This record gives sequence, structure tokens and C-alpha cells, in this order.
Amino acid sequence: MKKLVWLITLVLVLTACGSTDKVNEGFPTVDLEDVEALQKEGAVVMDVREVDEYNEGHIRSAINLPLSQLQDGERAGLDQEQKYIVICRSGSRSQTASEILHKEGYDVTNVSEGMSTWRGPVE
Repeated sequence: MKKLVWLITLVLVLTACGSTDKVNEGFPTVDLEDVEALQKEGAVVMDVREVDEYNEGHIRSAINLPLSQLQDGERAGLDQEQKYIVICRSGSRSQTASEILHKEGYDVTNVSEGMSTWRGPVE
């Protein structure tokens, strides 16, 4: 019985560890408070909200490339040598956008939260 409980525990731990890797797909995810430091290191903020959302207020110097356009293959203005910090309203679209771009060789960092909780300056 003890062996069975140990085996089930081991399987659950290994399954949990495997699912974490799938969520991140090999790229980092950071909190909002890390964004400004990454910008200072040269990373560009990519806001993947729709144009109207972006125009309502965005992080200073952020570029706008909506997830809908990324999904349609739009990459105009992107440089695979540039590091990007990917943000959206709440963290869901940025995760998807980061997965797309990472698979294509872009250096991306996903932001776990989004503009709905951003307290820094906006344009």
C-alpha cells in the first residue's frame, strides 16, 4: 500500500512539473514591477491589445501589434535581434502572443498581469 501511495504521489508531482513547462513554452514570465527594469536593459514593450485599447493608454514607448494581427501573420517592424516584453490587458493575450513569437525565434518575455493593473506612467 505504501508503494502505491508513493507511486501516485510521484506521478502527480511529475505531471505538475510537466504542465508548468507547457505554460511557459521556454520563455520567461515576469510581474509588472519588472517591466521598467527590462526596458532600461533595452527591451521593447509590445502591447498586443487591439488598437482602440492601446490608444486609451499604454506604457511609454510601447509598440502596438495586436494579437489578432500576430495570429494573421503580421510581423512588420519586428526584429528578431530585439528583446520584447509582451503585455496585454490581463495576461491572457500576451501569453498567446509570446508563444507564437517564441516559436518563430523572437526573444520574448511575457508579463503575467496587464494594463488593467499597471500603475506606472502611460501615454
